[in-house]
Amino acid sequence: MERKDYLQNARASGGVVTLTPNIFPSKRLNINSQLQVVSVQIQLKSLITVCFIYLPPNEIIRQTDLNDLIQQLPVPFIILGDFNGHNTLWGSVDTNARGRQVEKLLDDHSLCLLNNSSFTHFHPATKTFHTIDLAICSPSLAPYWDFSVSDDLFNSDHFPIILTYSRNDFNFPKRPIRFIYDKADWRLFNSHCDFTQDMVRQPDVNKAVDSVTKCLLKAADIAIPKSSGNLPRLYKPWWNDNCKAAKKAQRRAWDKFRRYPTTANHIAFKRAKSFFRKIRRQIKNGSFQKYVGSIQGHLSSKRMWEKVGKILGTNTFYHGISFLQTNGQLVSHTKGIANTLGSAFANVSSGDSYSQTFIQYKKQQEKRRIDFNTLTSLAYNVDFSLHELRRAIRSSHPITPGPDGIHYDMLKNLSTKSLGLLLILFNRIWNEHVFPMAWNRAIVIPILKPGKNPEDPSSYRPIALTSCLCKTLERMINARLIHVLEEKKLLTEFQSGFRYGRSTIDNILNLETAIRDAFITKKHLVSIFFDMEKAYDRAWRHGILNDLHNMGFRGNLPIFIQNFLLKRTFNVRINDTLSDNFIQNEGVPQGSILSVILFIIKINGIIHNLPPYVHGLLFVDDFQIHCSSMNMSFIERQLQTAIKSIIAWADKNGFVFSSQKTTCIHFCKVRGLHPDPVILLKDTTIPVVPVIKFLGILFDSKLTFRPHISHLKKKCIQSLNILKVLSNTTWGCKSSTLLKIYKSVVLSKLDYGSVIYGSAARSVVQQLDTVHHQGLRLASGAFRTSPVQSLYVLTGEPCLKLRRERFSLKYYFKMKQNPSHPSYERVMKPIFGQFYEKKVSFIPSFGHRMRPLLENFNLKNIDILPKHDEPPPWRSRNVLTIDDFHKLPKSTTAPSVYIQEFYYHRQKFESYGTVFTDGSKFGDHVGSAVVFSHIVISRTLNKHCSVFTSEIFAIYTALRAIRLLSQKKWIIYTDSQSSIEAILNASRQSHPLVLSTVKLYFKLQDRNFDILFCWIPGHVGITGNDEADAAAKAASSNVETFVPFQDIDQVLKQTILIKWQHLWDLELNNKLHSIQPSIAGFQPNNLNRRMSVKLARLRLGHTYFTHKHLLYADPAPSCSSCSTIISVRHILCECPKYRVLRRKYFGKAYPDLRDILGEPYNANVFSFVHDINFIHRI
Repeated sequence: MERKDYLQNARASGGVVTLTPNIFPSKRLNINSQLQVVSVQIQLKSLITVCFIYLPPNEIIRQTDLNDLIQQLPVPFIILGDFNGHNTLWGSVDTNARGRQVEKLLDDHSLCLLNNSSFTHFHPATKTFHTIDLAICSPSLAPYWDFSVSDDLFNSDHFPIILTYSRNDFNFPKRPIRFIYDKADWRLFNSHCDFTQDMVRQPDVNKAVDSVTKCLLKAADIAIPKSSGNLPRLYKPWWNDNCKAAKKAQRRAWDKFRRYPTTANHIAFKRAKSFFRKIRRQIKNGSFQKYVGSIQGHLSSKRMWEKVGKILGTNTFYHGISFLQTNGQLVSHTKGIANTLGSAFANVSSGDSYSQTFIQYKKQQEKRRIDFNTLTSLAYNVDFSLHELRRAIRSSHPITPGPDGIHYDMLKNLSTKSLGLLLILFNRIWNEHVFPMAWNRAIVIPILKPGKNPEDPSSYRPIALTSCLCKTLERMINARLIHVLEEKKLLTEFQSGFRYGRSTIDNILNLETAIRDAFITKKHLVSIFFDMEKAYDRAWRHGILNDLHNMGFRGNLPIFIQNFLLKRTFNVRINDTLSDNFIQNEGVPQGSILSVILFIIKINGIIHNLPPYVHGLLFVDDFQIHCSSMNMSFIERQLQTAIKSIIAWADKNGFVFSSQKTTCIHFCKVRGLHPDPVILLKDTTIPVVPVIKFLGILFDSKLTFRPHISHLKKKCIQSLNILKVLSNTTWGCKSSTLLKIYKSVVLSKLDYGSVIYGSAARSVVQQLDTVHHQGLRLASGAFRTSPVQSLYVLTGEPCLKLRRERFSLKYYFKMKQNPSHPSYERVMKPIFGQFYEKKVSFIPSFGHRMRPLLENFNLKNIDILPKHDEPPPWRSRNVLTIDDFHKLPKSTTAPSVYIQEFYYHRQKFESYGTVFTDGSKFGDHVGSAVVFSHIVISRTLNKHCSVFTSEIFAIYTALRAIRLLSQKKWIIYTDSQSSIEAILNASRQSHPLVLSTVKLYFKLQDRNFDILFCWIPGHVGITGNDEADAAAKAASSNVETFVPFQDIDQVLKQTILIKWQHLWDLELNNKLHSIQPSIAGFQPNNLNRRMSVKLARLRLGHTYFTHKHLLYADPAPSCSSCSTIISVRHILCECPKYRVLRRKYFGKAYPDLRDILGEPYNANVFSFVHDINFIHRI
């Protein structure tokens, strides 16, 4: 949309606007004119300039202004607008001065008038028709455009002018045709997608991949409907038969008036028009309210956010693309734009984008062939297993398919047989060292970067779509590669990007701790934040392979990566138009699974050569270094040495640092004036800034976090707009749904980094409380004067301070389970403790901040179970189970049946020894037991451990006992189905005891132990299970002190709830406290939004009638009967004039408020407040 407003009028009038369809490339044309005019260039069949103009009737228009306008319009052009001129030339009864002025313009510039004498304007005051809207064009366009006027005013006084292209040689853009997976018949797909041995074992791997792809697409064509590819038409979900009838009546009245323009017919038309407008407004509002009301908590998250996205307007299918300027030339054709963008993307990754120094170094290095061949059998090079394939497919997310059209949903619905054959194909690619040519290609969708010039090709970010088949194989290889890198500690410990158990908070905390410690020791700390230009696109591929070789990788894995990086091509797609083929010579392939870890490998060396007093942090390509000292000159020398080392590394690896975007900040609290550091990046001084954004957190030079909290507050208040739309107090979403949206949209922003910025001064961080309170009020519908403590209990959401404490403690224990974390020592054993104790005005570092929290919550001496690595991905996951008892539902099966079934089961497996395991938790006692035929092993666990921990620990204890025995065949019986499922689905996110159990199980398998897991129902009289249960409950010795991190979160939650309850117990005069003394709050109700809000306000004791005086500084309302201040309690329980109605609805003249509004509430309360005329004043 382009517009020009007329700002010289005292009232709203005049101005022009143009709406350009985003399916066509277009750009605004800047016109230097005093006239009310706006112009755009749009690429249709050819490039056309379209100008929209409005000439006010009572304003003098100079002919020179019109001539200047024509001179500025590139030909060919079309001018459309309200000229307010009359001339017989275009069908007017007479000719006025403005009409002669326009006629002169046509003659002087040899322009064509497209009008056909049809009326374009209706004058309501005189009830007459005129032609004042004109369509003027260059002579070359006149033969191709037909002029017509709609006969419907569409609630205006001007008839729409319609210009129609008269030739049939123009096709509208289309969207790529896609499969509609929500309507897929997956059974039909599965039956037709039948891979064969002949397909996957063809001698040529490329043909085998092509055959599998065609088989998938053929089955999809049969079982999955497709979209038409047409652009969506404007859909009006609110339009119904009432609208249709009202519009039809207006149209009939209008047609009658046009034929017979009498006063009576004009009045009838105006009435019909007014009625249609009223009906349309009512139905649109009602439809919107109904749609908002349909956003309920029972919807899936995907469906709920689709609805919210439509309200926000974020679900648009396409955002359009502008003309491009390249080398001084304007590119307007869709194909040309696609090619220009493709060329720009290709140039970034071409060898020519490197410096001459690096190009020479690159040529020398690439002469050396990297040999990954090996005769040594390496574990990570073995064939892939079906378990790895299933896991890779299961972990994928539905995304747009690549050039081959294969979607992850197709792979997720393959039969076991087809998956097995697909695995054969993947293993052929793996072992034969042939990378399918079809997988080298990507489709690139250009996305304009926020705030960038749309005409500059460098302003677009390439989003690459690659083959989902290829990405599935990449995901399996990626898992193996990461496992080896982590196991052998080949990555620097200061790299936190995309590593399991690490996050951005690690780097933010590391820097914050260094700054706090510098402050307390009266040191300066200078930090430099580097910006790498096009880092991903310029990653040197030969350098990546060389790094892999130096790390010791050999065989299938590095050879696959070597082939994966070769001959990468892409096409840019705009609508349904594809660019020519372009080659990505360097850089990691966009959109690929392996790209991130390959880039991390390439950048890994940047941090290795820093001076001893300079510390560096990496989050993928976000690179920061810092140095602290009392002497600024020392800092400058150290950082300059570090930069020299970094530049030397970059010059040998193809990376370039941006001199404009690389910045420096000086953290200091030392009194007096201190000059900022002077540090050079090559020959440019790095600018020193007062505030820097690092991984989403704004750091200021005094580390007050004031700029960050102000920015965060502003951003969250903007995000609250969606709640304001959805939370009308008479219609709208339910409170539970609004709370879910609030947590996702706003609270998630407040939570990010709260572990760090929560250290700010109380007066600063409390600014965010208003955001939290406003969100809770909007969600619940609470009146503005409601106490915040009541809001917390009503919504079940604690204050932000308690949330920050919980997240801080959770992060602390997360780090405690990982002794190899680079910040472990600084957090677990923080330094400068005596300094912080003496200087209480200094905010302590994170480790020191945790100590009083741990003491307050009695969590100081908890022994966290260290995390464990999962078994290698290539390790066979052959965990054996028996399912003899699943066929008998416990709810309908008698214990005697189970006992008999167990007897038959033991007859079948009589050669196997029996081990019964069980875990128990009641109160503060947690026990775990293992029962053999000759011995019982019981353990008492830490009171914070969960039932699951006790169950899995029993299984782990059983395996440890079995490994010492000579008998090889065992069945471990457990009544914990969740434990068996956890063992079967073990991954690196699993409970550490699950991983320990799986590792031990595999070791025993390697020693020829035959161990089976069997679920049995508990408490049905099976002797061994009952013995294990009793032993677990009676366990009193052999205390295990550990607590797994997975159990800590629940402990923290309960601890925070206890503290919250204590705070709530102090609110003795709170109105809600008398109804609900527990922070458990209230269960969600099935009331509509209007009644739900009224119930919430009654419970809070704050309504419009009883508390509006606080907003307007009026005296409190008093009861006319009792002369006491009116309150909810007085109305519902105390006022004598309502005692008859109270007996009717509540059974008592003076009932207890808790009986009326407590949990559950008395539904008659709404009838009561209605009968006393209070319901509309709540």
